[in-house]
Amino acid sequence: MRKNRNILHWFYADGRRSNGMKKYLFSALVVLTAACFCSAVTSKIIRHESFEDFSKGKTDGTVISSRGTISLAFATQVLAEDFNGVWTINSIVRKDDGSVYIGTSPNGQIFKFKDGKTTCIYPTEGKPQVRETNEPNAVPARTHLTNEHIFKLALDADGNLLAGISGEKSRLIRYDGKKFETIFEPNQSPYIFAITLDKNENIFLGTGPKGQIWRLDSKGRNPQLVYSCQDKNILCLVIGKDGFIYAGTDTRGLIYKISPEKKTASILYDSDENEITDLLFDDSGTLYAAATSYKSIKAQLKGTPEPKRPFALGKPESDESEEEPSEDSAENKSESLQIDNTPKDGDAKDRPVPAELERGKHSTASHIYKITPDGFVTDIFSKNAVFFKMYLQKDQILLGTGNKAELFSVNPDTETETLCYEDKKSSQITDIQKLGDDIIFSTANPPGLIKLKSNFAATGDYKSDLIDAGQPAMWGKLQVEADIPSDTKILLSARSGNVEDINDPTFSEWTEPVQVKGAVDLAVPLARFCQYKLILTGTDKASPVVRKTAAAFVIPNLAPKVMEITVGSEKKASAGVRKIDFAADDENNDKLIYRIDFRKKNRKLWIKLADDLDKTEFEWDTNTIEDGIYEIKITASDKLSNNIDTALTGSRISEPITVDNTAPVIEKSQLKITGKSAVLTLKAVDELSTIGSLAYTIDSNEDWINVLPDDNVFDTSSEDFTIKTEDLTSGQHIIAVKISDSEDNTMYKTFEVDIK
Repeated sequence: MRKNRNILHWFYADGRRSNGMKKYLFSALVVLTAACFCSAVTSKIIRHESFEDFSKGKTDGTVISSRGTISLAFATQVLAEDFNGVWTINSIVRKDDGSVYIGTSPNGQIFKFKDGKTTCIYPTEGKPQVRETNEPNAVPARTHLTNEHIFKLALDADGNLLAGISGEKSRLIRYDGKKFETIFEPNQSPYIFAITLDKNENIFLGTGPKGQIWRLDSKGRNPQLVYSCQDKNILCLVIGKDGFIYAGTDTRGLIYKISPEKKTASILYDSDENEITDLLFDDSGTLYAAATSYKSIKAQLKGTPEPKRPFALGKPESDESEEEPSEDSAENKSESLQIDNTPKDGDAKDRPVPAELERGKHSTASHIYKITPDGFVTDIFSKNAVFFKMYLQKDQILLGTGNKAELFSVNPDTETETLCYEDKKSSQITDIQKLGDDIIFSTANPPGLIKLKSNFAATGDYKSDLIDAGQPAMWGKLQVEADIPSDTKILLSARSGNVEDINDPTFSEWTEPVQVKGAVDLAVPLARFCQYKLILTGTDKASPVVRKTAAAFVIPNLAPKVMEITVGSEKKASAGVRKIDFAADDENNDKLIYRIDFRKKNRKLWIKLADDLDKTEFEWDTNTIEDGIYEIKITASDKLSNNIDTALTGSRISEPITVDNTAPVIEKSQLKITGKSAVLTLKAVDELSTIGSLAYTIDSNEDWINVLPDDNVFDTSSEDFTIKTEDLTSGQHIIAVKISDSEDNTMYKTFEVDIK
């Protein structure tokens, strides 16, 4: 037996050295030991090398990019989660002194976080009463909900806190570090959703449900209604370098471009989604819009995507009550216009749509749209999630979503994304802000304040999905293609089992982690399913990056199977020759040869009919055996692909087969002559088969006349017949009888008739 050798290729990524980083490309060869593996068994390699492959597994402290790589996640730290009576954090804002203000619902509280301490600073009238409960893990709540909400926080030009209070009546309040004061109350607008400042430090508010935008000066005075749109709520505002206000709305999902001086507006973009939840400008003046549909919210709650709406052509039938004007009516005569005859367009659903404009394909998805300064729109990211907040971090967009509380990093140029963080407890990530070199973000249901650090987590792991060999298999080695910087490493652990449930307790224990420096033995028991775990260890600034994995397994030799046997019942060219057809299968794809045996039913001894056949058909001459009922046995062997110790066979026995090469006999007969006619009665008998036909002729070898049995049915091996002739001429005559059984065995008999 020849052993395959592992080959370890060492080379530098792109031919360069960077921080001691080396790429290990481990060959996709498998070491097979002579004692266990041979050339006949099925050896396969399962590769994971794309986002779709890796995303079926589970991450813990690691992230998977859309390019199909696994690396360490950035380290996270829970800063605060003890928010009494709070369900949702809606907005956060950070001051230069490092303090973070936190706006919440449903009691309209504002918290201040600094130096690891969280303090409720609004409302100032005493502490809220807490309802006592015996329910475990229950969130304390006020005895009475004020039903006020802080949807948006901001800082004014002097660094004072601005907070929009929403409820029965909205108001804009300001906090100078000592006291709160109300500086503006929008008319008939119970909700303040957006607060932003322009380059002149004017304050702009987006409100609802009248869809109004208000402007105040830098001190919060001189309020002016800048614009009132047809949409209910202004959800987000951003000021462009051109001085225009860009506003995102709900219901219709519009982006308005508004001149604050002329108080006029145009529609920059009409999205297919219902809500524009956030807007963001980069340094080049490109606008990014987060759009969420109501269907994406429903899909998140249900956990399943909704079906696509069928594409409809044509128009609905008109109301029968609406009568069209008569062409002949004088008062309805008018000039008509028509389009010159042109070639008909193809089916609308067959016409190509530019990728940049092909929107609404996934009705349950939310989207990020990239809008260039000249108005060109590109869909750069979509996900079945609710989009809440975008934050620009260098050349990446951080995106907070729900209802799985996922934080994505999206590269708007390459349109690639990475899942940076997924909260295990909360449902939404609602706001994102910068905190020194790090990022902080808020969560909701339950609330939390979390820091996303600029350094990698010290360690993390990735657990693959179950790899299915289809049969109990011997698992070989795992190869890994990865970038492994200096002072970082990758460890491998694995386990196996025979049930397709990753949580089943019958799986083997995880193997002791082994550092990956080449192809590593999975070292798990023989089983149908295998799962591997990659443990990544890094430094503050460096992480291993896994690009591909390849797991090898070998299914031990399995016995071939004979699937079916068919023996032809009709004799063809030669009397007594039967064609035997059969089918066999081998899961190892071994080359098979066959042996055919037969025996008379109820006998134990098999008699060899043919051996070492390489075809699945055979012609059997049954003239060499006595009549009777027989069985055929087909035995398939894979010995041509295996050695004497591992070769296996599989066999199948046919249904009983009747071999009948003997014609029927006439057991008794009687000939009577009455006048000019004759009556011949006889009884035909066959040992094994039913009587199939009887015919006679008189004084001829042609013109055979068929006769039915006396009971009119050929259904037994013994039948009685009556043959009555017409009037015959005087003299001697010969009646010839031909009798056949169901196997076409035929006998002939003649009878002499003497008419006086």
